[in-house]
Amino acid sequence: MRHNKKFNHLGRKAAHRGAMLSNMACSLIMHKRISTTLAKAKALRIFVEPLLTRAKEDTMANRRLVFAALKQKEVVTELFQNVAEKIANRPGGYCRILRTGFRLGDAAEMCIIELVDYNENMLKDTKKAAKKSTRRSSAKKAAEVVEAAPAEQAQPEEAKAE
Repeated sequence: MRHNKKFNHLGRKAAHRGAMLSNMACSLIMHKRISTTLAKAKALRIFVEPLLTRAKEDTMANRRLVFAALKQKEVVTELFQNVAEKIANRPGGYCRILRTGFRLGDAAEMCIIELVDYNENMLKDTKKAAKKSTRRSSAKKAAEVVEAAPAEQAQPEEAKAE
C-alpha cells in the first residue's frame, strides 16, 4: 500500500530524478530564474526550499548538507554568500512559479520558476502598492495640499510688492 506517499516521480527512476532536481536547483540558484514544465517546477520547489532555509544559517553542517544535495561547490558558495543575504528576513516561500502557457510540441504546461527576492520588476510593483493609500487618507492629503497652495501663492505676491 502507498498510504501518505504523495510524491511526483516525474516518470523517472529515483537516481535520475535526484540528479535532475539537483541540476535544476543549481541552475535556479545560479541564474535566479529558469523555464521548465509545471510538474518539474513544483517538484523543484519542494526540493530547493529546504536547501534555501538551511542556507540562512551559515554553519559547516548546513554547508555539507546542501553540498550533498547540489554537488557543485560554486553553487553552494553562491547560495551561502549572495542568496542567503537576500532571503534572510523571509520566513519561507522563496520560489515563485509563473505559468507561461503550453509547449508547442506536446502541449505540456510551461512555467517560469524564480527566486522571489531577485525579481526587481515585481519588487517595484509591491513597493508602489504598499505606498498606495486608501481613499480616505488621500482625501486628507489632497485637502492639505489645497490649503498649503494658497499660502505659498500669497508669499510670492507680497515679495513682488516689496
